[in-house]
Amino acid sequence: MENKDIKNLIFVDCEGHGPAPTLNDSVAFEFGAVAYPSRQTFHGVGATKETFENFDSWILSVTEKGFRPLFVSDNPAYDWQFINYYFHLFLGKNPFGHSARRIGDFYAGLVGDFTNASSWKKLRVTPHDHNPVNDAMGNLEAFERLLNGER
Repeated sequence: MENKDIKNLIFVDCEGHGPAPTLNDSVAFEFGAVAYPSRQTFHGVGATKETFENFDSWILSVTEKGFRPLFVSDNPAYDWQFINYYFHLFLGKNPFGHSARRIGDFYAGLVGDFTNASSWKKLRVTPHDHNPVNDAMGNLEAFERLLNGER
């Protein structure tokens, strides 16, 4: 697959407020998203209807027409649950549908070692500092380097 053929990836990172959505809604929740290949960013602050309406609009604006946006994350088992829950709570739908992709699984397949799902993190350029936009950008950068043959 050539990089230019990928038009619908949205790299997402959440800085949640507990182990699952709604367990502690009084504490700040934020997330970052970066579109691939454009690298346009979105920073969502707060679990509010307005935040998720804006995120939905942003996703539509950065996803090429005719392509469903695809959620990509370092850990979709964590990040996905927040995004999915709040999209359904506030908008009654999730523009990503019912699936996500994990970068570590992609890497493990590339290197042919099912247990090696973390070594790809060395390919991040933007430091992983728990700013969700920076973390999503670093994940996108590592993914792009994987596509270009780095391991």
